[in-house]
Amino acid sequence: MKRTLLSSIILAAVTLAAVMMTVRVPVTPPTETTVPEVTAKILEADEKRNVTVLCGDEPVKMTVRQYLVGVVAAEMPVSFEPEALKAQAVAARSYLQRFLAEPKHENADICAKSDCCQAYLSESKLREKWGKKYDTYIKKIRSAVSATDGEYLSYGGTAALTAFHSSSAGVTEESGAIWSELPYLKSVTSPETADSVPNYISTLTLADIDFRDTILYLKPEADMTGEADTWVSKIERNSSGRVQSATIGKVKFTGAEMRKLFSLRSTAFELKHADGQFTFTVTGYGHGVGMSQYGANTMAKAGSSYREILEHYYPGTTLS
Repeated sequence: MKRTLLSSIILAAVTLAAVMMTVRVPVTPPTETTVPEVTAKILEADEKRNVTVLCGDEPVKMTVRQYLVGVVAAEMPVSFEPEALKAQAVAARSYLQRFLAEPKHENADICAKSDCCQAYLSESKLREKWGKKYDTYIKKIRSAVSATDGEYLSYGGTAALTAFHSSSAGVTEESGAIWSELPYLKSVTSPETADSVPNYISTLTLADIDFRDTILYLKPEADMTGEADTWVSKIERNSSGRVQSATIGKVKFTGAEMRKLFSLRSTAFELKHADGQFTFTVTGYGHGVGMSQYGANTMAKAGSSYREILEHYYPGTTLS
């Protein structure tokens, strides 16, 4: 009886050993650390989302990727560095995220006007603009959008208002100077110079009578009597060096009002009177808030990545 039982145990052990030689049994159960990391993007976020864009009076449905390609191509020169174009793509996507959360249009998510939302150019417009270079240029723009697929800037859990402009006068403007104050739209340095920016410094000259009539058009109560060189009594500047206000004819104008009234390229201007005329000397182009596009390109040429560019111009935001 004992001999029979022993023989059965030995036979079972031999059988188990044979099975283990043909089947690999893990010593320990699988854990999360044994699962291979997924490094490639499985889903292309921009391609899987649709957006309705108001082009003129017509709402047009397209993928987010199609929209962003049209925005980057419209908002930034295609000759710019790839990292600058990537930074523009993230800024444009962030701007879209903001508008999706707070819609401005009843029948569309966003419009194609730069003075309201963001500039956008359709494929037909880009073919007309670029001609024979369309294939080369569109490949470069698409690459910048695809490389940042789905990425946008956020602050405090919501999409950031990623304002941008063409060029700054050494430093950017704080949002509080012209809009409501946002913690990530502070004044920061911007490296572009006259050597790298077309029309970086521009001038506007007006005869005394033209200057007077323009002022009276906006503020009829202004006192534009007496000698012309006494009309401008005070100009105040903010921390970025831009004109915060100007007192003309005993009436105060904001820098933004002066820019709009005289069609100036920015509020970073000097105003002087001599020989019967007023001369504006203006530096940079745009409202000055957020990312400077020419500044971003200068940073990219110096070796900065798009992430570093975004961190510089939108401090405190998170790339989501």
